[in-house]
Amino acid sequence: MDALKKLFGGNARQFGMIFALVALIVLFQILTGGLTLTPDNVINLFNGNSYILILAIGMVLVIIAGHIDLSVGSVSAAVGIIVAITMRDWHLPTWVGILLGLVMGAIIGVWQGFWVAYVGIPAFIVTLAGMLMFRGLNQFIGQSNTIPVPKDFQYIGAGYLPEIGPDTGYNNLTLLIGLVGAAAVVYFELRSRRAAKALGAEVPELWVTVTKLVLIAAAILYATYLFATGRPGTSFPIPGIILGVLVLLYGFVSAKTIVGRHVYAVGGNRHAAELSGVKSKQVNFLVMMNMAILAALAGMVFVGRSTASGPFDGTGWELDAIAAVFIGGAAVTGGVGTVIGSIVGGLVMAVLNNGLQLLSIGADRTQMIKGAVLLAAVAFDVYNKTQGKKSIIGLLMRGISGNGGRGVPAQPDETTKTSEVVAKEA
Repeated sequence: MDALKKLFGGNARQFGMIFALVALIVLFQILTGGLTLTPDNVINLFNGNSYILILAIGMVLVIIAGHIDLSVGSVSAAVGIIVAITMRDWHLPTWVGILLGLVMGAIIGVWQGFWVAYVGIPAFIVTLAGMLMFRGLNQFIGQSNTIPVPKDFQYIGAGYLPEIGPDTGYNNLTLLIGLVGAAAVVYFELRSRRAAKALGAEVPELWVTVTKLVLIAAAILYATYLFATGRPGTSFPIPGIILGVLVLLYGFVSAKTIVGRHVYAVGGNRHAAELSGVKSKQVNFLVMMNMAILAALAGMVFVGRSTASGPFDGTGWELDAIAAVFIGGAAVTGGVGTVIGSIVGGLVMAVLNNGLQLLSIGADRTQMIKGAVLLAAVAFDVYNKTQGKKSIIGLLMRGISGNGGRGVPAQPDETTKTSEVVAKEA
């Protein structure tokens, strides 16, 4: 137990969601006779849930700021049908169609952000109205028909990294990305350790750092192997590249920039943040607009994967995205949450759904199980907070930062910053 405490920064529960994800994978791997961790299943699982994970990235910022967005599925559907029709009728190049979709998402975000931030209507009401409006817009524009998209456009949702270099029996580009990713994790972890020592901060023992790096690198390399050894013509999916870029970008913005810290401050205590000079209206406007842009991107990724836009696209997506965020450790009251936590929460739901399908569990029981998991995850985190304990995912991010959770100040996702700290950063 002492070894576990050292390895996980003094509290093994900080990796609760990671443990839950690993436990689910192992459980379903056993129950399905090894079908869960086959290359084809992993690729399909990732492709089939990438658009929900993209939505979760935007949704976590909305929830951290203290809001909720019920319109994301309808926004995705509306943008998808508009892009599909304009590309069919106007013969637009793929890049123009993608740009058009993002612009449409931004326009919708400006519309909803205006009502939330500057008129003061609760986001729940604004986005509930948006859910109805944009669902109707999708069916009105498309006349409830399915509109196919060109093959080039399908690449963003169903494409894979190309084959390059000599024939090794693997996808060389996937292997390269995996190796670079593992090397980057090792480099930044060791650099963080050196920086902490130079500042005189306490650092974990060397064996703790080495063990952690071995475990993380092994997970990355094993996932790389699965993606690189799928059936001919497959490899690491293009939606995965898009998602990876978004995770890095939004993870950095939320944890390392003033804008991200202001989002946490507004969600934690809006009045204190305003007294400290934070412009809460601009923050609320920004998170709503950003959510709509990511919803538009998710819609286009889904349309690319399904090869067409239809009248039932986006149905229930908002619930899946919200569930991923709350399972990932976000607080219902705002001010707490992380991008990484939302991705982990989304993967937990994806693995659960996939495993139950492989076991031929009916949709009725699947929905009940998913609902129970969501309720249990949120109840467990609420219980921890009432006992004066930190959020699991907040502790997770502190552990991942490379210092074992010791010798550094708390990250903004663990606890809302005081108004004095926010004022200093502003």
